[in-house]
Amino acid sequence: MSDPTRGTVTGGTPGLHIGVDYYPEHWPESRWPRDAELMAGMGVDFARMGEFAWHRFEPRAGNYDFTWMDLAIETLAAHGIRTVLGTPSAAPPAWLIRKHPEILPLDSQGRRTGFGGRHHDCQSNPVYRRYIRRLVTAMARHYRDNPHVVGWQIDNELGNSHDDLCFCRSCVHTFQGWLAEKYGSVEALNEAWGTAFWSQTYNSFAEIDAPRHTVAGKNPSQELDWKRFCSDLIVDFQRLQADILRRECPRHFITHNLMSFAEKVNYYDLARDLDFVSHDQYPSGFYLSGIDPARSAAQLDVVRSFASRPFWIMEQQAGISGWGVMGRAPEPGQLALWATQAVAHGADAVCFFRWRTCTVGTEQYWHGILPHDGEPGSRYAELAAWARAIKPQLAELAGSMPRVQVAIVYDYDQYWALSIQPQNPALRYVDELIYWYRLFYTQNITVDFIPEGRALDGYSLVIAPLQYLMRPEQEQRYRNYVRGGGHLILGYRAGVKDDQNRVRAEAPLPGVLLGELLGLRIRDYDCLQDAAVSLRAAADADNHADPAGTGTIWADWIELRGARPLLCYDGYNDDGPAVTVHDYGAGRACYFGTRPDQQTLARLLGPLLAELGLNPDPAAVLEVIERATATARWRFRLNHSAAPQDGLPPYGYDITRLDP
Repeated sequence: MSDPTRGTVTGGTPGLHIGVDYYPEHWPESRWPRDAELMAGMGVDFARMGEFAWHRFEPRAGNYDFTWMDLAIETLAAHGIRTVLGTPSAAPPAWLIRKHPEILPLDSQGRRTGFGGRHHDCQSNPVYRRYIRRLVTAMARHYRDNPHVVGWQIDNELGNSHDDLCFCRSCVHTFQGWLAEKYGSVEALNEAWGTAFWSQTYNSFAEIDAPRHTVAGKNPSQELDWKRFCSDLIVDFQRLQADILRRECPRHFITHNLMSFAEKVNYYDLARDLDFVSHDQYPSGFYLSGIDPARSAAQLDVVRSFASRPFWIMEQQAGISGWGVMGRAPEPGQLALWATQAVAHGADAVCFFRWRTCTVGTEQYWHGILPHDGEPGSRYAELAAWARAIKPQLAELAGSMPRVQVAIVYDYDQYWALSIQPQNPALRYVDELIYWYRLFYTQNITVDFIPEGRALDGYSLVIAPLQYLMRPEQEQRYRNYVRGGGHLILGYRAGVKDDQNRVRAEAPLPGVLLGELLGLRIRDYDCLQDAAVSLRAAADADNHADPAGTGTIWADWIELRGARPLLCYDGYNDDGPAVTVHDYGAGRACYFGTRPDQQTLARLLGPLLAELGLNPDPAAVLEVIERATATARWRFRLNHSAAPQDGLPPYGYDITRLDP
């Protein structure tokens, strides 16, 4: 585990605020001085380099060559630019694959992937790990005393490209050992997985395979444990490198670039071995359906929440994104606005991807600050002006955090279990989180994302969507929070299964303890696949002509046992309760048996937010967020509109220092 006092942005690396992702291996050495000069003119403090350059560092097994990177580092340093090095384990070279083809991963259908992309690796493979140990050790020893190298990024976007990987014999063997350590005996595993179904009982751990492609269906308990195992494997893979870097480079920080709500690895776990987390932020990525400032804000807030501290942006969008196809071009001002949004939500440094648009390879159309021809244009001018304006403020802001009273529970076990059995094809765990987040974003109420098990008592309001898997200790944690005066919102599919992904059958949904907390039970339910139901306010029970809104995704049929209805169905399920509230101890617990439309949700919860002193602003036209220390606070106002709003120009922003 990392030492939180060492190597942090505000402790070990003062003055690093603006960066670029630079690939000197893509350009002739004669160009490097020009790049360094332009970077300095833009206000760049650091460059991330080397994370895909394994072959340049080790062109043949054991034959290391660092001279080219030494020159690149010195060239940048001559202009006051320091270096963050990436360990290049995301791109094992052709000579290594030819020598050890077993490093290439297998998918769930037994097909071996080929060389030529990135992340073409099995992260459990002992041969692959042996080569990584050698390379990372050699790099660390070579650069540990270089005064211009300040830190390390391990690998690149761990988990990316590994959605259906790896199912090779090495992974299966490692999985079997993971299961043996977890369960102790195969009998305990059989009970936990319910292997009596379809004659899936095992006589030994050696009989257990990975959940490969089957003729019909898979065991959901096995699939959940496989996802947990894959996450633990990636965390261990990162730790392998972090341990080397900590030993060899004690004065350098260690980070990794996350991908907000990516599913493959539990980022709360991954963050524990880092000095701080970093993130890759692309508000108009070509893979998105459009620009959504609320979703971008949620991505930043969840990254801040993984380690509960400020973070870095290691890749900030600097132009059109694209691989085979491209996204939309950012409007003038949007690049600076998006970078400011990252700072507003807790970024202490912003590093733009990439410095110059590449002319070869997969990312030829992932545009950087400089165009293909390398000559500064409008993007350079916009970001240079932004850097000059923001750097003095970043120096003051370093280490500050938003003040937060609302938490949304974001838990990977729920994410994984619902990806295995979503029940409604339109039910997606992250979309449910964003649905709730959007309510607070549109009213300028800042939110933390917290895992199950984290203390709740520091929050006025806790939203716990889709608590599908329920542990007794989590039930008790929710009860204690509400009994002590907290306000909790739970919703449909709460308490369906235990933590082994088996349906709980000891009582009607949502279970004994949650039923007592919520003052209700679920007598039945309906999956609203391609359907919607009308909703009305409970106080207007006889006014069927004025529905309050619509509900989608799910409809629980609620039987009140002490709770009061807030919304009822209209013309559905005998007009029974759809949303309820229950006084419990000194607090209250709300239950949502369906997903109301956003307008209905805002009308319904507006009084509660005001009562809690959260200062809701339903008429907000700007995004407003604050960061604070014990002695100062700063207010950010961001205009995501193409029209002037509240004194700000299109895509404009301002930052104001306020009294603490």
